[in-house]
Amino acid sequence: MMPFSYRLYLVTDEQACLGRDLFWVVEEAIKGGVDVVQLREKQLDTPAFIQKAERLKQLLDKYHVPLIINDNVEVAKAVQAYGIHVGNSDQSPVTVRAQLGAEAAIGYSIEYETQLSTANAAVADYLALSPIFATPTKTDTVTEWGLEGIAHIRKQTQKPLVAIGHIAADNAGSIIKAGADCLAVVSAICSAEHPAYAAEKIRIEIERAAAGSL
Repeated sequence: MMPFSYRLYLVTDEQACLGRDLFWVVEEAIKGGVDVVQLREKQLDTPAFIQKAERLKQLLDKYHVPLIINDNVEVAKAVQAYGIHVGNSDQSPVTVRAQLGAEAAIGYSIEYETQLSTANAAVADYLALSPIFATPTKTDTVTEWGLEGIAHIRKQTQKPLVAIGHIAADNAGSIIKAGADCLAVVSAICSAEHPAYAAEKIRIEIERAAAGSL
């Protein structure tokens, strides 16, 4: 299993960047405290996805920030990404592990509590609870976990938990205190007027809450 000890996880969204350069937004976010980045591209074909991932990885390598690819093993292999993230409508973690071996980090989105006892959860390096709070942009929500849901899942697994869904500075601390290890953020950083400042505010709340729970 790959270690996963990150705190602030940026999930890219070109549209959420509001016309600004994605790579500029990502770099600003890193300056503010993002320490792992997932490149999520649902519209690009694989060659274009690889090209974009290669450019992003060059940027991330400058800051020693790992790159996670969303649901594309070919892209992850091509750019030697740190890992891959899959959801319930993607390839299974078991299948991905067979293709990438033990050297890749695999993230797996959990939408049902029963998924915790599956082989897919067992081979994953971290579990993402999605969404913590429902968002208007995600219309296929199965479980809105909430703070009680995080606490409940925390009691059942030792794996790192990544929380995603309507996360911002004003709720970051409570999510960490409930049991999440890492917060995944999209629009609260990508759409912020100052992405570095937005990331810094969230990171400060994460560290404050984490220190209080030690």
